[in-house]
Amino acid sequence: MTAPAMLSGDLARRVIDPHAYAEWDGLLDTFDQIRAATPVARVQPDTPGLFDPFWLVTRYDDVMRISKDNAAFLNNPRPVVFSFNQAIEFSRAATGSNMLVDSLVVFDAPIHPKYRKLTQEWFMPRNLAKLEGELRTLAAATVDRMIAQGPEVDFVKEVSGPYPLRVVMQILGVPPEDEFRMQMLTQQLFGGQDKDLSGTGMDQMTPEQVVQIVAGAVKTFEDYFAGIAEDRRKHPTDDVASVIANATVDGEPLPPRDMAGYYIIVATAGHDTTSASTAGAMQALARDPEQYARVRADRSLLPGIVEEAIRWTSPVQHFMRTAAEDCEIGGQKIAKGDWLMINYVAANHDPAQFPDPRRFDAARSPNRHLAFGAGAHQCLGLHLARLEMKILFEAILDRVAAVEPAGEAARASSTFVGGLKTLPLKVTPA
Repeated sequence: MTAPAMLSGDLARRVIDPHAYAEWDGLLDTFDQIRAATPVARVQPDTPGLFDPFWLVTRYDDVMRISKDNAAFLNNPRPVVFSFNQAIEFSRAATGSNMLVDSLVVFDAPIHPKYRKLTQEWFMPRNLAKLEGELRTLAAATVDRMIAQGPEVDFVKEVSGPYPLRVVMQILGVPPEDEFRMQMLTQQLFGGQDKDLSGTGMDQMTPEQVVQIVAGAVKTFEDYFAGIAEDRRKHPTDDVASVIANATVDGEPLPPRDMAGYYIIVATAGHDTTSASTAGAMQALARDPEQYARVRADRSLLPGIVEEAIRWTSPVQHFMRTAAEDCEIGGQKIAKGDWLMINYVAANHDPAQFPDPRRFDAARSPNRHLAFGAGAHQCLGLHLARLEMKILFEAILDRVAAVEPAGEAARASSTFVGGLKTLPLKVTPA
């Protein structure tokens, strides 16, 4: 057992600073430095009471262990995403919970497996196969619009943003005219720390003010999906919205708050993360024309492109867990009740698991990344995300002969869900 390794000052600030996550290479440098010296480190606030201290876990093996052991490392009772104490207090006062949204992400057993089972079959590949025709039509139309806008386009605005958004909105019964509203609400929920995404000046607000804006977005989501649920109870279809609306657990319908949380997590996490991975893949291919030409000539490389993009971008950048018992991780004594940050960015760039981790390598094998999590809380929509990306890139490779950077890309300022917010490209039609 080693003495507790403490992080404070500039290093601690960078771990929780959303703007640090926008400076990708600098962030990876930070995690390399921490992982090499103190792979499990106690993060302390400079200002007492600003946030509760937590353990930062940066090594792949340790993050994998925690992710898989859902009995020893709980999603409740502390927040599952890093939060300042002011924000936690506001949420508790507003909802009676440490989290503004109760969903699959925050539940533990025995509730979690019962709720997950409700839609798990719907998201399996054999069921998703029925969506392939619609996805191919949507992907082709998306690429057609990109080419029509060209030769220079913002890939995020024209492709990687709207394409997965439309997919998820379709399975939730949201009409196209409401998509912009859903996107803005998602950005307030996930991208509120970025002034270009939130559109509300949230980057200048106190943590409590930010949570008030987020709470408003959650309330709007809840009201909207209450209408969707009511319609799907009266007129059920084969979409996932109908599954949620008509679900029962232990013979009872889902409580309104839990049902709303189910809709919200599918609606928000289902498109922002896929958008980030898609944009990351395109950025890497634009920087490496030889790799783009290879995958265009040999489509068997495409699954590797998709998987490497998900690792390389790590759109869900962290989750928090709470120790259910005393234990030891990385030589550090973790006490029951301690809060831990499992940082997927750091784990997915651990050179002990991924040689030359900053290099985008479509042929990387094995590629057992943690971008989808692991264990009982592994991403429910991982098969849909892979299918969406594969079909979109098939359409791109069919229609685009070459792609190259047309300016500086910019990444979102966010500690939780992150990715490129702009990607200027020059596309040459086939």
